[in-house]
Amino acid sequence: MIDSIDSPYIHAANADNFQALVLDNSNKGPVLVNFWSKKAGPCLRQYPILDKIIHQFNGRMLLVNINTETEYKVSKQYSITSVPTLKLFRNERVIETMHGYQSETDLSRVLSQYIAKDSDQALADAIAEYAQGNHDQAYQMITDAIVTDPDNSQLPISLCKLLKHEQRYADALKLLASLPAEMHKLKEIIALQDELSFLVIAEKIIDVEILIETVNKNKNDLLAKQQLSAFYVLNKEYADALQLLVDIMEIDKTYNDAYPRVAMLKIFNILGQEHKLVTQFRLSLRCYTH
Repeated sequence: MIDSIDSPYIHAANADNFQALVLDNSNKGPVLVNFWSKKAGPCLRQYPILDKIIHQFNGRMLLVNINTETEYKVSKQYSITSVPTLKLFRNERVIETMHGYQSETDLSRVLSQYIAKDSDQALADAIAEYAQGNHDQAYQMITDAIVTDPDNSQLPISLCKLLKHEQRYADALKLLASLPAEMHKLKEIIALQDELSFLVIAEKIIDVEILIETVNKNKNDLLAKQQLSAFYVLNKEYADALQLLVDIMEIDKTYNDAYPRVAMLKIFNILGQEHKLVTQFRLSLRCYTH
């Protein structure tokens, strides 16, 4: 039973010990918090899967159960409105949230990316080599580690970040495109791929002021608008970026394989679906894509 636990890897928390069990422990490693209720059937079906996965991790992740029927304060603090809700903590902050029942396959895929692996040490050694200026050696070490442990998503992610640091954006995108389909579902990889796609476009900008002038003088220069929009995204000027994409759609919604629509959806992902700009521009997206 969820409220009767006999495992060093699983604990029940309340408002009094939440700091110690969850937040403090999350500074040492990942802590998965299971917000549950006895009255919810999906919670009872979810727990055996949680128990199995946590024990497979063999101490590299803790599971902490919070009974929402009794722990109102903690549940309210973390805006729990339905159960089961799973929140993964690392360094005292929530890094993943999952609502509703999760299959063993999906849950294992999400959680595994946060588990310390033997290849993590190889990655740390490679980063140290890179910091010392041995770039080729670092790349080779990470590549070798990927061959040894192809399931460790942090290896290709780190390699892409090094390529991005060297402004080798196209190479980084090519690497991401070669990853298994399952990895393309990871939030960090999606975010990195979106950022790189904007960097590839913005790197062609020679002078931003001249580009702005070009856009103002020639409303039909869609390439200039595309480049300026990417520049605005990278500088977090999302309203200006979205408006330029709408401007492109007004002239040619099919421009560059429907780029405006694709770019807008990427910005929506960056901002989050509840952001006011997403609400504002979603209507424009619908108007010009139907």
